[in-house]
Amino acid sequence: MPRRKSFSSILKAAARESARAQRRAVAAQKQKAREHARAVREAEKQAKQEYLEQRLEKVEEINSEIAEWIQELNEIIEHTLKVNDTISFDELRVKETFPEIQIPQELESKTPTPILNKPSPPPKWLTNILPCIKQRYINSVKKIDLAYQAAKKNYRKIEQERIAKLEKYKTDYEKGKQAFAAKVKQRNADVDELEKAYRTGDSSAVATYNEMVLERSEYPSIQEYASLFLEYGYITSFPQNFRVAYVSDSKQLVIDYELPNTSIIPPIAEVRYVKTKDEIKSKARKATELKTLYQDVISAIALRCVHEIWEADQANLIEVVVFSGYVNTVDRAVGKDIQPYLISLRVIKDRFSELDLARVDKRLCLKNLGAQLSPRPTEMQAIKPIVNFEMVDPRFIEQEGDILSDLESRPNLLELSPSEFESFVASLFTQMGFETKLTRSSRDGGVDSIAFDTRPIVGGKVVIQAKRYRNTVGVSAVRDLYGTMMNEGANKGILVATSGYGPDAYDFAKDKPIELVDGSGLLYLLDSWFAQNREGLKSYPVSAR
Repeated sequence: MPRRKSFSSILKAAARESARAQRRAVAAQKQKAREHARAVREAEKQAKQEYLEQRLEKVEEINSEIAEWIQELNEIIEHTLKVNDTISFDELRVKETFPEIQIPQELESKTPTPILNKPSPPPKWLTNILPCIKQRYINSVKKIDLAYQAAKKNYRKIEQERIAKLEKYKTDYEKGKQAFAAKVKQRNADVDELEKAYRTGDSSAVATYNEMVLERSEYPSIQEYASLFLEYGYITSFPQNFRVAYVSDSKQLVIDYELPNTSIIPPIAEVRYVKTKDEIKSKARKATELKTLYQDVISAIALRCVHEIWEADQANLIEVVVFSGYVNTVDRAVGKDIQPYLISLRVIKDRFSELDLARVDKRLCLKNLGAQLSPRPTEMQAIKPIVNFEMVDPRFIEQEGDILSDLESRPNLLELSPSEFESFVASLFTQMGFETKLTRSSRDGGVDSIAFDTRPIVGGKVVIQAKRYRNTVGVSAVRDLYGTMMNEGANKGILVATSGYGPDAYDFAKDKPIELVDGSGLLYLLDSWFAQNREGLKSYPVSAR
């Protein structure tokens, strides 16, 4: 009996130990599982934190680039004020010299000359005893001679090839050197010719020089803003396309300039991260802010271009600058490409030089200079440019001898009497659709013609005066026209001259309803009208001037 009790105690103790061991094992497994779960949660938490930080960094990056791009747009004028826009003709000349010849090592080094190494003959006493040794020596020498002759032949071939390649290399070098010298000579001659023509006021050379000035002007590039460009790729850069013409008679430079459209302004003001939806949401820029920014950008471009032109005017050839900015866009109503002009400015040098561009309000400054500004540029509402570029395009003026080929036998414009010229101008405007009446100079106080533009709203009474001048038309003629307009109660005045206008004339007319048509503009009007009316002017005593 006591023995069974002892067994029972042992078994119970063993069972308790086994249960404890099992509980410890289960507890250990649970602890391990809890630690694993904790590690997983920590990893997930860390991953979520890192992802959140990445998203917030992305938001910060985009917002930073939006702010930097807007700052770039706001500093369009400030940027150019730090740069000297004058082009040095000396810098245009090629100063580089052709590099010295560098002959490759494999062509420079001669091929090693083969060496004949004959073995020493065996002792005579040995060959007397063993004749076979002598014969073996003779055979060996023959083999060495044959190998030597083959090596010499191969040497001559390799050396000839090396020398031929070396000569070709030197010949090619000399050809390259001569071509470079010819190119340098031609380039420098072209620069000399351009400089000479520019300093003498040649229209084509002056236009070319100023095209170079505008081409070298650096504007911000959206490509530098990777996040902004990649996320919102419809934001554009500055096109910087333009045409330039120079009218030597009036020292007037005319610029037809393509402006960026409204997509130059980011349509979003900022972005933010919405954690609950895990998305980056953008906040649209207000329409009023978009309009203000866009007006500032195109105004800054106009002022900047004019500033660069005059800062670079080292020969003092320009007294008047005309800037007209247009946009390439689409008329959504009809789906056609259009080019509305949004800004047009004509300003004389003296007035512009008084400006402190670092401190001006750009739009207010342009209005003060008499510029035409679109009231709704973001809607592409067009304005009429102050000067039609084709009226001063040198490509047209160069062909002026062929403008009226059917009228070559008629008198030259400058050969007409003043009354004949006045009659001709009145007739031209009549043919163009005006109701024109020629007045008597002795009774009208200087009026040549009274015309009526019959178009509703924009039409009205127009005073036209014609000046058959060889020299530049001064401001007094424009003042007289304006006084006549006031006396006649006219809506508009048009002064037509066979020559050009001085800067004072343009300055006086800048904020008044006066249109100045110079000699090249008159030719353009003639050509445009005559192209549509081949027979209409045969009865008028006029030819190209």
